[in-house]
Amino acid sequence: MKNILTLLSLLFLVFIGYAQESYTLSKESVLKINGSSTIHDWTVTANSMKGSMNMNANTIKNLLFQVEVAQIKSERGAAMDKKMHAALKMEDHPEVSFKLQEIKKTAGSENTFQINGMLNIAGVEKAVAITSEYQEAGGNYVFKGSKEIKLQDYDMEPPTAMFGQIIVGDNVTIDFDLVYTKG
Repeated sequence: MKNILTLLSLLFLVFIGYAQESYTLSKESVLKINGSSTIHDWTVTANSMKGSMNMNANTIKNLLFQVEVAQIKSERGAAMDKKMHAALKMEDHPEVSFKLQEIKKTAGSENTFQINGMLNIAGVEKAVAITSEYQEAGGNYVFKGSKEIKLQDYDMEPPTAMFGQIIVGDNVTIDFDLVYTKG
């Protein structure tokens, strides 16, 4: 009897293992951060991202997304990158991350979902709700949307330049198009 229970337990664990599918963030994924300053609007791009997602019976069980701060770059050059990396406290917190807590469908739209999770920027973690389009496309899962945040909510001082004449606005918008592929 003991052997039968052990065998059934083992079969159950194997079944659960096969029922869950793993996905990783594809290099096709794009994340841009848009903001403003007293002189001009600006955009920076995350050039190094990683992520994972587990699905069980077409339900997302785990989702993790990370951005390497050192690889967030602007088209305006090294001086802006250096100020941005300092504001993000890169030396102490080399990654920005998001971890899913819950996903739920929003009323009135077939492909729009509210994704709730923990966003960690510059060492400050906060619960956020992100509205995202979410769909399966060719075996991949795509999340597309944007989220506005305030830098000061994450204990970040908006960067300045030219002896305080140029000041970055406190609000920034994160635009994302994340593709998770099986494997």
